[in-house]
Amino acid sequence: MAKILATEIRVGNLLELEKKVWRVLKSYHVHVGGRGGAYMQIEIKDIETGQKRNERLSTDDRVERPFIDRRPMTYSYQDGEAYVFMDNETYEQLSLGNDFLEGQTGYLLPNLQVEINFHNGRAIGIQLPTTVILEVVDTEPGIKNSTATTSFKPAELETGISVQVPPFVNVGEKIRVNTDDGSYIERA
Repeated sequence: MAKILATEIRVGNLLELEKKVWRVLKSYHVHVGGRGGAYMQIEIKDIETGQKRNERLSTDDRVERPFIDRRPMTYSYQDGEAYVFMDNETYEQLSLGNDFLEGQTGYLLPNLQVEINFHNGRAIGIQLPTTVILEVVDTEPGIKNSTATTSFKPAELETGISVQVPPFVNVGEKIRVNTDDGSYIERA
């Protein structure tokens, strides 16, 4: 098994702690000034029991990654509460429930390339690309030449999620969104 540095932990990663396999739901790099050092705050979920917990890791801690079979797949469509993915090599389809995806559904668009993680022949997680490009479908009207402002406004994207965007972003524009924390990165 390989060990990774705590600062390399991303949402969707699988970790082995206390002889259990956990999926990372949230990952924050926290730096406190003064005496406290930087650390990684992660929220993890046991893939067998569904139990959730928070862990605080030092930035130089190393964590075990279990042996995982990663298969590239393409998101095809939503069928009720299930999301259907197609294996890029065998063309077999795999349906995963809404609860399995843990808040990652807001970044799924048809034909999106993802990695599905398998452990002992069973799907246990999905790894999204670091960023996705989504279209803004609803937001307040933009302000021209307001590129130097630090204020943000809410914008609803085509998948139904809301993201805070700068005031110059308008309806119909495509933006790049970070899939780890749901933050606006840039216009696409």
